[in-house]
Amino acid sequence: MGLGTPPPRDLAGLLQALGVAPRHAALYEEALTHPSYANEVGLAFSNQRLEFLGDAVLQLVVSERLFRRYPNLPEGALTQRRAAVVCEEALVRAAERLALGRYLRLGRGEQNSGGRRRPSSLADAVEALIGAIYLDRGLARARAVTLEVLGPELDSVERGTQRRDYKTLLQEETQRRFAGADPAGRPEYTVVEQLGPDHERLFRVEVTLAGRVIGRGEGHSKKEAEQRAAEAAWQEFTRQGRIPYS
Repeated sequence: MGLGTPPPRDLAGLLQALGVAPRHAALYEEALTHPSYANEVGLAFSNQRLEFLGDAVLQLVVSERLFRRYPNLPEGALTQRRAAVVCEEALVRAAERLALGRYLRLGRGEQNSGGRRRPSSLADAVEALIGAIYLDRGLARARAVTLEVLGPELDSVERGTQRRDYKTLLQEETQRRFAGADPAGRPEYTVVEQLGPDHERLFRVEVTLAGRVIGRGEGHSKKEAEQRAAEAAWQEFTRQGRIPYS
């Protein structure tokens, strides 16, 4: 089977569909280079640096869009809406709409364990791709692509049908109720179990407050499991009218 997989030749088609005329094609190959491939073939780079940059670009573009669209919303409400648009689940949906998994350069082990469908890899690839576009074509084109690929998520926010960011809700509520109080502290998330093969890994997470378990959840990535645990804690809070700890 040889070394890991190179990107398909129709990568140019993806960029064309996004309205990107690349000046430096190597940036886009870097954006789609998973660390497993870089390690396997001895490359000095992967998409992690572009992921870091792209995350900042996504945050800026979405923040600006929400700031202008909702002139009367306070900071906390804007933060919640932004979190719903740029969370891992939203980025995975964007990657799936772009069929981005097929373009990834993966090492053999990652390829064989379902890496093209792994939520964290797909979300990272979206961020890295935006970072590459920003470096190659500037902020205006990166903004246009971001608003296009995250359009459904932005529409959901505007319709009020977005998926709630329960981690943010729980964090803000505990800060509000227990500001400066001891021993409440902040919610902490711990992976307590991992099940299944690498390509179908299931994480089980507990969220605790001052050492007491207030919610449990599971998912195919740590972030998803954390969200489900926070959701369970939040639902219990709304049912009882109080944080389960209190």
